Amino acid sequence: MSELIKLLPLLACPLGMGAMIWLRVRSGRKTTDTPSTAPKTATSDADPREQELAALRTQVDDLKRHMAHDGQAPDQAHTR
Repeated sequence: MSELIKLLPLLACPLGMGAMIWLRVRSGRKTTDTPSTAPKTATSDADPREQELAALRTQVDDLKRHMAHDGQAPDQAHTR
């Protein structure tokens, strides 16, 4: 029994990490299972990562339009 008590601190870290991962996965399912009723726009109070992603997509679209205007295909621009 005394050896089991000595092993308890060694098991605390892996067991604690396993419990945290399990709780995080479990809480992640709850948020993704429920559909959002609010419209997803870049100007709403959404996740900042979503706002940044929308801004980056807009920049990519602008660059593609600019490159098409110059007569250059978007996939050929990086070969210059």
